[in-house]
Amino acid sequence: MRPDTPKSPNAPQPNQYKQDPRFKTAHKEAWIGVALAIFNFIWWFGFAYGLGGRPVEEYTYILGLPDWFFWSCVVGFILMSLITVVLAKFVLTDMPLDDDPAYHPNPPNFHDQKGPNS
Repeated sequence: MRPDTPKSPNAPQPNQYKQDPRFKTAHKEAWIGVALAIFNFIWWFGFAYGLGGRPVEEYTYILGLPDWFFWSCVVGFILMSLITVVLAKFVLTDMPLDDDPAYHPNPPNFHDQKGPNS
């Protein structure tokens, strides 16, 4: 936009816009999700390829399953489920996702605009 072009009356003015704090919370929780996925992969990979890299004759069995499969898939699934429940109950924040006018002092007026079929 050229500097001499007038700004739209509905555009937020430089010091009037304050960032919605939900973005900071969502960003933090997204990183928690990424860390959880990385931990899950390391757990699975470590047990599946760590214990599963032996000759089949050396496998030990737990509940009829090879130990590498039991630890990587069965225990890994249970552990990740428990961690997810704990995070959802005690760490992640429940917040409304509807638009909050307090963070948009000059919202655009979409009712006056004509659409493609007007």
